[in-house]
Amino acid sequence: MSALQLIEAVVDPGSWHRWDEPVAITTDDPAYRADLERARERTGLDESVVTGEGRVEGRRVAVVACEFRFLAGSIGVASGERLVRAVERATAERLPLLAAPASGGTRMQEGTVAFLQMVKVAAAITDHKAAGLPYLVHLRHPTTGGVLASWGSLGHVTAAEPGALIGFMGPRVHEALYGEEFPAGVQVAENLMAHGLVDAVLPAERLSEVAARVLRVLCGGAAPVTREDGAGPAAAPPGPPAGATPGTAPGTGAGTGPEGPAPGAAPGGAGAASVGSGSGRGGPGAEVSIRRSRRAERPGLRDLLRAAAADVSPLSGTGAGEHDPGLLLALARVGGTPCVVLGHDRAARHGGAAADGPGEGQPLGPAGLRTARRGMRIAAELGLPLLTVVDTAGAALNREAEEGGLAGEIARCLADMVTLPAPTLCLLLGQGAGGAALALLPADRVLAARHAWLSPLPPEGASAILYRTTERAYETADRQGVRSADLLAHGIVDRIVEEEPQDAAAEGPEHPEYPSRDDAFLARLGATLGAELATLRAQDQAERLAARRARHRRIGLPG
Repeated sequence: MSALQLIEAVVDPGSWHRWDEPVAITTDDPAYRADLERARERTGLDESVVTGEGRVEGRRVAVVACEFRFLAGSIGVASGERLVRAVERATAERLPLLAAPASGGTRMQEGTVAFLQMVKVAAAITDHKAAGLPYLVHLRHPTTGGVLASWGSLGHVTAAEPGALIGFMGPRVHEALYGEEFPAGVQVAENLMAHGLVDAVLPAERLSEVAARVLRVLCGGAAPVTREDGAGPAAAPPGPPAGATPGTAPGTGAGTGPEGPAPGAAPGGAGAASVGSGSGRGGPGAEVSIRRSRRAERPGLRDLLRAAAADVSPLSGTGAGEHDPGLLLALARVGGTPCVVLGHDRAARHGGAAADGPGEGQPLGPAGLRTARRGMRIAAELGLPLLTVVDTAGAALNREAEEGGLAGEIARCLADMVTLPAPTLCLLLGQGAGGAALALLPADRVLAARHAWLSPLPPEGASAILYRTTERAYETADRQGVRSADLLAHGIVDRIVEEEPQDAAAEGPEHPEYPSRDDAFLARLGATLGAELATLRAQDQAERLAARRARHRRIGLPG
């Protein structure tokens, strides 16, 4: 069933009105342009997301839905912006929101900028719920990846299509990365309901009835929102928040060519001037940084705390009976500033370098993300700055993680991070693969070590999706714009901390205060983090929170 067919089955006859503004194809990548043109011809749609309004038993509702036949329902900059505008409009007009995702996740052709759309979609959904408005989700076949780990897992009530494949990691990527099929029967709607991850398994013909019943309760008996004329779309959706400024040269996002969108295109039109940047922005290439980040001897969070923190008090687990060695939580003074520290822990290392594979270390599971949320609560309750440290080869990808609610915990971390009242600083220290990295990213300020990187998937996984082989991993990463230099150019990162000393005579191995280059780097990094934390702590909270929301809202928008 297509997105439009599903919508027509849910809303009252004749009540459906589209909100979508047309988007133009602006990419200069011929292969991606051809993909988009074929998807448009196949579906009759201009993007993978359809938005609008209708009525359910006379009650006016907003609806967003994915069309899987359009590039597997993947979310790029154009579709992400369309989603956010629809959610913002639903919130402004105080409409219940119904969502029907069916998606493989982030659009790999657009890379890391597309990946970051999940943050702003999750933020918009969080605002909608904070306004006291219902959000209902129907997960369709299939729903995986970043869509499940953001707006697919934030519903007040969540149903799923019978037999639907629902999981954080799609089966093809899992097989490509690990050489084996994912266990059968785990990523299935009925199994997720049995584990408390969805509330009901419902066929399309029952959605209208059940949605009407649920809304009669969730809307608290309030009269349905209707227009005076009884039909037609409402006012134009709001744009980015007041005070938001356009992003910086987002050349890898959909519809954001070097001169902005094509004439007549909505912001973030389909396609991009170029995907990634390779060596075009200076600094080492993606392959160099990825290999460096995967070296077993590379310093991690524990090394940073040893070299640059004082009064370190580790905390264990969630405080509710769970512990995950993949997440370190501690109270500390970093660069002299007291803070809560949480981040990925590379302590569980295996012998030998991991430069030719997805990376070694302890994967992050649902309990680790719940531990992270404990740290966020402590920071909020005590008004302490929160420092998050990203250094992960990815989340745990197994039966236990799926049935333990991994995708939902990533979504809830995103929601917590974008709304946390405490000052927040994120450090990209090494690997930044997938949702496990994204969950700790949405901070007031983001710093990156020179060889840190951020990607929707391990590069091998992205290569498997685009080319059905892992052999083009570094080429894929280069084009996706994963490097620290690319992240800085796109406004995702605010500052890069060099790993090699600028003055070898002063900071090289021979300097008595720093017995190794790693120690010199960690000392510089600690001083930088302390100064950043102190600055954030001194800022006005309302201004800081507004700036945080604006920075994530504008990612991928034309400059």
